[in-house]
Amino acid sequence: MVNSLKGQVALVTGGSKGFGAGIAQRLHEAGARVWITGRDEAALKSTAASLGVDWLRADATSPADWDRVIGTILSTSGRMDILVNNAGGGIRIAPAGGQTDESIAASIAVNLLGPLYGCRRAAPIMQRAGSGTIINLSSVCARYAWPGWGVYGAAKAGLDQFAKSLYTELRPHGVRVTTLVPSWGATGFSEEIGVSPHDAATRSKCIQPTEIGDVVVQIASLPPHLCQREVILLPLVQEISPL
Repeated sequence: MVNSLKGQVALVTGGSKGFGAGIAQRLHEAGARVWITGRDEAALKSTAASLGVDWLRADATSPADWDRVIGTILSTSGRMDILVNNAGGGIRIAPAGGQTDESIAASIAVNLLGPLYGCRRAAPIMQRAGSGTIINLSSVCARYAWPGWGVYGAAKAGLDQFAKSLYTELRPHGVRVTTLVPSWGATGFSEEIGVSPHDAATRSKCIQPTEIGDVVVQIASLPPHLCQREVILLPLVQEISPL
C-alpha cells in the first residue's frame, strides 16, 4: 500500500508513543501528512523528528486544545481526511470501592469525552468534504469484564455506542466511522497503571505498535464507498474466557 494515502491529512491523538506512534509511522509511510498530539512536549518532538511528522502539544480532554489543533491543521493543510482518536489511559485500575471521584472523572474524560470532542469537530469538516475516515480506538474491556477494569471499560463502551450512532449520521455523507478494538499491546500501558507487565516472550507476541498502524492504514485505504465499521484485534497469546 505504498502511497495509498498520498495527499491525505491525518491527525493521531496520543501519538508520541505506543500505539499512537506506530499508527503515525504507518500513516506517514502510506503517504499521508500526519500530525500527532499529546501532553508530553519533549516526547512529541522526539517522535515527530524520528518519524518525519508534524506535532502539536495538546490535551485531548481540552475543548480549547481541540479547537487550536483543528484550526492549525486546516490553516496549514486546508483539509483533514483522517482522525484517529488514540489518546486514552487506564488512569486507575481498581475495584469500584478503590476508585476516587477524581480517578473516575479523569478516566471518563480521556477515554470518552476526549474522542467525543474530536469527533464533534471533525464530523462537519468531513461532511462538507463528502469524505473522511474517523477511527476510534476502543478496548476489549468494553466487551468483557475483569475485576478492577469497570470504570475504564465503561468509558470505552460509551465510546463504542457513540461511534455506532456517529456512523449512522455520517454514512449518507460519504464519511466512514470505524471502531478499532485492540487487546494486549506491546506498549507501556501496563507499567503506567501499575499492572504487572508481560514477560519478554509474551510481549513479543502482543500487538506491536506498527502492526496496529498497519490495520489503521488498511481501514483508511479501503475504496471510499466501503467502510469496515468494526475491527477486533486479538493476539493469539491472550486467552479470553469466556469469549
